[in-house]
Amino acid sequence: MLRTVVAALAALTLCLAPSASPAETRVPESQAEISLSFVPLVKQATPAVVNIYARRTVETRSPFAGDPLFGNLFREFGGRPRVQNSLGSGVILSDDGIVVSNYHVVGQATDIRVVLNTGEEYAATVLLGDEESDLAILKLEGAGDMPYLALRDSDTVEVGELVLAIGNPFGVGQTVTSGIVSGLARSGTATGNARGYFIQTDAPINPGNSGGALIDVNGDLIGVNTSILTRSGGSNGIGFAIPSALVAQFVEQARAGNDGFARPWAGMTGQPVDADLSESLGLGLPGGVLIAAIHAESPFAKAGLGVGDVVLAVDGQPVNTPPEMIYRMSVAGLGHVARIRYLHDGERREAEVEMIAAPETPPRDAVTLDDRAVLPGLSLARMNPAVATELDLPMAAEGVVVTDPGLYAARIGLRRGDILLTIDGRAVTDPDRVDRLLRRAAPRVEIEALRGNRRSIVRFRT
Repeated sequence: MLRTVVAALAALTLCLAPSASPAETRVPESQAEISLSFVPLVKQATPAVVNIYARRTVETRSPFAGDPLFGNLFREFGGRPRVQNSLGSGVILSDDGIVVSNYHVVGQATDIRVVLNTGEEYAATVLLGDEESDLAILKLEGAGDMPYLALRDSDTVEVGELVLAIGNPFGVGQTVTSGIVSGLARSGTATGNARGYFIQTDAPINPGNSGGALIDVNGDLIGVNTSILTRSGGSNGIGFAIPSALVAQFVEQARAGNDGFARPWAGMTGQPVDADLSESLGLGLPGGVLIAAIHAESPFAKAGLGVGDVVLAVDGQPVNTPPEMIYRMSVAGLGHVARIRYLHDGERREAEVEMIAAPETPPRDAVTLDDRAVLPGLSLARMNPAVATELDLPMAAEGVVVTDPGLYAARIGLRRGDILLTIDGRAVTDPDRVDRLLRRAAPRVEIEALRGNRRSIVRFRT
């Protein structure tokens, strides 16, 4: 029996001995070699993973708000501030206390407390947050000489690598789970508002793990845990982490003073190339993003790409969906000149495309109507790519758009993102002209507006 055990251990160490020749065998010389545990790695990494307690105040809406009959009678019913508490995790990324977490953990929080695994507690403020990427960068107040994790380039991560997920699931305290990288280039599969590109892992991730660390066997951060795919509410072995390459861009922009994440503007709409499209385009295998429409100011258009071309890769990395393409552009960063590989009329080409912010062309000419106006507090702007991006409107939208309806315009039914077409039958072409058109139409005003693909008429008396 003893010979069998020794022989098994000797066979196991064939792959573990760093300098052993193919024919050499040896018996394990230490308890660490026999146990093969993650203890040293956990001791190294856990001090840099923190628990986050956030509090935010939200306004509750009365069910009778806006009702012409019951609105005034029950205006005290509901509409009172309510405090929400959230629990999550975060990762320290620098010795001066820069922390990354999820936006859904700390976004719009009025009070944030960060607790280290030693019990030390710090107040924190949000330097930069982005709901779409579900990332937020925090700064610990009064912090110095902090433990932190180094960022590994997530583009070097491969399926099958061993990983550890560290966080505070269910508020039970810091917990470590292990698994492997089970998928890459996962786009459109995470829950919530997050969109883009994710690392998939089977390391168990549960509520409270959000914002925690996904590390490799060297203790480097490869991703920030963000969500799970589940029917029961618990971990089913399909978890998603935001890659460290995007986290690095967030840290860079936060240190530069940005309070919101600035993405490069593509100025196009596209669709994935499926099997049918691939066959018609002569690609052989599905892949790439087919350009369906492109703006005249798009940097891709200026580099020679057009409708019908297929974007295959950005900086040597293949792209197969629009979110993945935007992710690659975001990782490249504003000001970078990206190498784009694309297909044009069956021919593979390359182009250099500058990563730019959405342009302010034409100027937005933003105005807010004063207290003497027919609709005081109404904020307006001229449509341009920058405004369309901010309001999540079609890039080809034109005209004058509502950026904030204010109290009075909201009461008559106008919303943020509505495009004003006419006032009393007269075309709205300039934000500065809106107040004059409203005054001319008073006391009976009719506004025609476009909301999405639907035209609507708003009539009111002043």
